[in-house]
Amino acid sequence: MSAETRPLYLDYQATTPVDQRVMEAMTPFFTEAFGNPHSTSHAYGWEARDAVEDARQQIAKMINADPREVVFTSGATESNNMAIKGVARFFEGRKGHMIAPVTEHKCVLESLKYAQKLGYEITWLPVAADGLIDPDDIKAAIRDDTALVSVMHVNNEIGTIQPVAEIGAICREKGAYFHTDAAQAAGKTAIDVQDMNVDLMSLSAHKMYGPMGIGALYVRRKPRVRLEPLMDGGGQERTMRSGTLPAPLVVGFGKAAGIVTDERDTETTRIRDFRDRLLKGLQQRVPDLYVNGSMEHRIAGNLSVGFKGIDSEALMDALKERVAISSGSACTSAAVEPSYVLRALGLSDEDAHASVRLCVGRMTAPDEIEVAIEAISEAVRTLRADGTRASVA
Repeated sequence: MSAETRPLYLDYQATTPVDQRVMEAMTPFFTEAFGNPHSTSHAYGWEARDAVEDARQQIAKMINADPREVVFTSGATESNNMAIKGVARFFEGRKGHMIAPVTEHKCVLESLKYAQKLGYEITWLPVAADGLIDPDDIKAAIRDDTALVSVMHVNNEIGTIQPVAEIGAICREKGAYFHTDAAQAAGKTAIDVQDMNVDLMSLSAHKMYGPMGIGALYVRRKPRVRLEPLMDGGGQERTMRSGTLPAPLVVGFGKAAGIVTDERDTETTRIRDFRDRLLKGLQQRVPDLYVNGSMEHRIAGNLSVGFKGIDSEALMDALKERVAISSGSACTSAAVEPSYVLRALGLSDEDAHASVRLCVGRMTAPDEIEVAIEAISEAVRTLRADGTRASVA
């Protein structure tokens, strides 16, 4: 597919293109400075090791952490597994309770189910119609034997920003670890692990214009967080995550973090303007449009919207050559199920099936907004005229 025929990209929460500056920083570590960062007997290894540590410092600066608290992983899924399962294994037999909202990412939900198999009781908290957690619900649910509270910083479907600082303060007071999946937050909203009282934080490079295949877990040192490692081997990453680090990817992650630290505020203003123009244009052209989740507490680039009576799968199919968007539905082997996140907000199955996620980002061009508005509104009008309604599984 040539650049001229590629559809306009509006799925920046699924992944982001690698920034050209990131590519330039990574390239030498594929071809010239290709040493193993754990080889300590020669210059190739030292060079790669120093680059890895520079990247660690850049990522730590982005979240206001000590570089020694940044543990590299393959991505946010591994980080989430490492945080939840690691804490569960460390406190097994001594603590027996964890807390999480029902709207967490699948890998968090599945990791908590693993904890259940170890004997932990999980308190699943509801969210309000705007997608937000009430910190008072955390306060009411937390117990003396609560090992961990896990709340996603920014929701991957509806872009809502949870009150993590308030939740973190409650956890610190009660002596429970606080974990947040911040994969969708990094680069899009301010992160300060000190102010937020975060003990464990998951990050992913490819959500912030870095490469796929690299992420990190922030693990607080003071007060010290204890967890059992999931991977055994050479004891890299202070024994928390064994395995050879992919130096080029780590360097790219660090560069992406550095760009975010320098440019986030300016970029957020620009992207929010694009998002607001997109919503206003669709509202003017398409009746019976609704927004899912809080608009006030939402990252700048996200829109989760529904078009009454429309099947999101049909809409994506109609747009596939013009605009790349994603649905709020998850495919199983047998059927397309309505999004559990949208159902948690109180949407009917039909309205959940009629919802799509539209996300603008760093590479979105100003003229693409009008193109997207026209393409989406035209497709919705056509589907409604054809009577293509949302299906209910």
